[in-house]
Amino acid sequence: MVVMNAVAAAVRRTTAVAVLLGGLLALLAGPAGAQTPQVLVTEVRGAITPVVAEHLVDAVAEAERRDHQALLVELDTPGGLESSMREIVQAFLGADVPVIVHVAPPGAQAASAGAVITFAAHVAAMAPGTNIGAATPVDLQGGEVGDKIVNNAAAYVETIAEERGRDVDFAVDTVREGRSAPASEAIEVGAVDLLADDRADLLRALDGRRVELADDEVVTLRTADAATTPFEMSAVRRLLQALADPNLAYLFISLGTLGLIYEVASPGAGLGGILGGILLVLGFFSLSVLPVDVVGLLLLALALGLFIAEAFAPGIGVFAAGGVVSLVLAGLFLFQRSTGLGVDLTFLLPVPVIAGGLAVAIGRFAWRAQRRPPIGGPAGTVVGQRGEVRGVDDGTAEVLVDGALWRARAQEPLRVGQQVRVVARDGLTLVVEPVGADDASLEAGA
Repeated sequence: MVVMNAVAAAVRRTTAVAVLLGGLLALLAGPAGAQTPQVLVTEVRGAITPVVAEHLVDAVAEAERRDHQALLVELDTPGGLESSMREIVQAFLGADVPVIVHVAPPGAQAASAGAVITFAAHVAAMAPGTNIGAATPVDLQGGEVGDKIVNNAAAYVETIAEERGRDVDFAVDTVREGRSAPASEAIEVGAVDLLADDRADLLRALDGRRVELADDEVVTLRTADAATTPFEMSAVRRLLQALADPNLAYLFISLGTLGLIYEVASPGAGLGGILGGILLVLGFFSLSVLPVDVVGLLLLALALGLFIAEAFAPGIGVFAAGGVVSLVLAGLFLFQRSTGLGVDLTFLLPVPVIAGGLAVAIGRFAWRAQRRPPIGGPAGTVVGQRGEVRGVDDGTAEVLVDGALWRARAQEPLRVGQQVRVVARDGLTLVVEPVGADDASLEAGA
């Protein structure tokens, strides 16, 4: 009986321990099983540049690494570089995490390269009041390209539309016809998947949606109660993207060239050359990541050449006036109009006028500087002038003449404070003679 009681007690203790351990394991496993789904969110505002391409490729990799429910890209772009667009499309098509593109907020657009990027997403959404399309390729002059290039671009977009189950005719028309459509029409024809007012509305609408990834894996989105994690550009990338601005490129190149002109026309401490060089480097970086037009570049070069001519051959401002007109036209034609990029009117008119005025001022300043007699120039420039002895040391004096200190010698001893007249110059040494009291009186009377 005692043995049976002992066994029963042992069983009870073992059962209690097992129940306790099970409860602890349930508590530990509970939070993991109920972990809130995460959606990685990033924004793209402005031109599609290499900076944006690098950022979105990194965003895809981060969403995959963190095992997020999805990557949400909120897009508003007038377009950009084809090479950057293709890099982004490749990352989206090969992603192992659902990629959602939301053209938002209302008033945003997914034009040109932005339209193709939207087509490449697993889920394409638009906010009311947005538009998508106008993906016709252009050449470096901003004009129409040959059939070969258009056919290639159309085939590329057609492949993407087929891969994502979107309306192929609409996608091809955005390339061949430059077709663009508002959100309501894009939904109706099947170019995009759904309409969502904002981020919260989009995540609710996506909940339960099945998405097929690159490896044929089908996942079901759980986004109704998902938390969003922002994925922002680094400070360096934000700076580089900010520099990829048509207005800044226009301003930097104009003022940078004037800085170099000033330094060459009137050499000094080098500040103008340093600032000019920095501005030109920043301006050329901006042009390197923007879709520029060759005609605009030629007009820009002509404007800068005319400003240089004004600085080195100042006249009545004809060169400067021509430079102003050329710079205005350069601003109009510098960037491909089909991308929606261009120089704003707030820069287009003031910058050329200021640049022309500075070119005239630099020319006048350099002209006066060249005509001013140099202190160390020909002997006749100081002969006959009066000066004052500032110091005497071992028979050699130091005199102040015309604001500059010279070494001087005389046939008789000199003393500090004595007035002298320059009678000759021997290299960098002046030959002087004291100014007597009679001479001083005569000069005072005169």
